[in-house]
Amino acid sequence: MIERNERYIFSAARQFALIACMVYSAPVVAGAQQVDAGYRSSLQTFRAERAKSLVAPEGWLSLVGLEWLHSGINTVGSASENSLQLPPTAPPHLAVITQVGTDSHAQLKLSPPTEGFPHDLKVNGTPAVEGTIPNDAKLTFGTYAVLVLTRGERLGLRIKDLNAETRAHFHGLNWFPPNESYRVNATWIPYAEPHTVAIPTIIGTTLHEKVPGAAEFTLNGQHLRLEPIVEEDKLFFILRDATSRASTYEAARFLYTELPSDGLRHRGTLTLDFNQLVNPPCAYTAFATCPLPPPQNRLAIAISAGEKRYHE
Repeated sequence: MIERNERYIFSAARQFALIACMVYSAPVVAGAQQVDAGYRSSLQTFRAERAKSLVAPEGWLSLVGLEWLHSGINTVGSASENSLQLPPTAPPHLAVITQVGTDSHAQLKLSPPTEGFPHDLKVNGTPAVEGTIPNDAKLTFGTYAVLVLTRGERLGLRIKDLNAETRAHFHGLNWFPPNESYRVNATWIPYAEPHTVAIPTIIGTTLHEKVPGAAEFTLNGQHLRLEPIVEEDKLFFILRDATSRASTYEAARFLYTELPSDGLRHRGTLTLDFNQLVNPPCAYTAFATCPLPPPQNRLAIAISAGEKRYHE
């Protein structure tokens, strides 16, 4: 899914340093020796893959900008007169995007600036031409990828750069020691019909997502309940716990699990491995649009497992 431009592949030395950083992000620490060796190995693999995905050519660490389209003419480029700003190393005038309509179903038309499109500008892998583009188009040029995205009723441009400072200076991730007591069996309680839950986002919008049921479990002697949404054939839990006050990302953490043993519509079981709690993208970049936990997923207990704050 991630395109790799051979002109910008890391040098062998830089790749070695990056791999070393990934391995260091999943250390075997004091107290972890009681963890089953096979489980510890699988968790280290999970953590290494997590780091690899963040630093990938179009991973979250490459995100350098977010610009919102408006109805009418939007000029795009790095020159100060543009209505949508690209970073200084991008072309002064990239393109003109005209939005016809005011919501996420608006039509987008791509036109060249006065001097024409940059010679290497492509739309979904094809050289750019004037005309309508889809509302999920991907524009690539130089070291950049600009993706059209939808957030509620708004359309925007997500700007990624292979040479982003955040990507170049990735220093590994911080994790709690592995602890199998935070790998719990939960009971899946399906709802008769999925109900809609309002999920706030870090940019002030609200998502309305379907919740098919709840996972109930016991942790540290307390009976708890979490509601997920479904994303790409997995359960997606957006939650916050008491560790957010001091050691984990303040806004939220995410947990993905497999679907329940007997499907979404039947009572069953599932495993919640809180050692696999991860930070949302907004923990690494100011240009993400992360969802925040609904009230029912804000836990009063501390879950001292999974990923810690990145910048500490």
